[in-house]
Amino acid sequence: MSLPKKLTEMQIKFAQELVTNEGRKTATECCLDAGYAKDRAAITASELQSPKRYPLVVQYIGKIRAEYQKKYEVTYERHISELAKLREDSRKKGAWSAAINAEVARGKAAGLYVEQKIIRTGKLDDLSEDELDKRIAETLDEYSPILEGVTAEEIKSNVKEKQKEIRLDNKKDTVKPRVMVKIN
Repeated sequence: MSLPKKLTEMQIKFAQELVTNEGRKTATECCLDAGYAKDRAAITASELQSPKRYPLVVQYIGKIRAEYQKKYEVTYERHISELAKLREDSRKKGAWSAAINAEVARGKAAGLYVEQKIIRTGKLDDLSEDELDKRIAETLDEYSPILEGVTAEEIKSNVKEKQKEIRLDNKKDTVKPRVMVKIN
């Protein structure tokens, strides 16, 4: 059996259907849409994707995939401009939430936002008074830009008061009443 020198219209149609509908249609469905017989569609779809049986079809499928890959390649510039387009479309429709989300996504892609999670362990009531003062000072220094109208002394006294309450509550829970038993 000699190999064909060029693709048939049905083979071209199958390859295009397969690539353009990747993930949405099976190869058998693409084969049917290309015009192949229903009773052999699954077999034909498999054969058309075999490099031994139909190397030209497989080559053509690879060529179309490469074109699509290049056409829809995600680059920084395309990503940012697509998000800008989505933002503008959302603004025009009055979908403010979608517009804001698109703008935030653009900012993240551009590196304007840094997500940071801090996980701290330990309990404040386990700290000594000196350690607590040190922790409060560090926290105040770190968060001073967002603390408006609250003095450091107010915060310190609130934290210390809370710590005393916690310690008193813990002592109440651990103290067990004594029972006296008289032995004759």
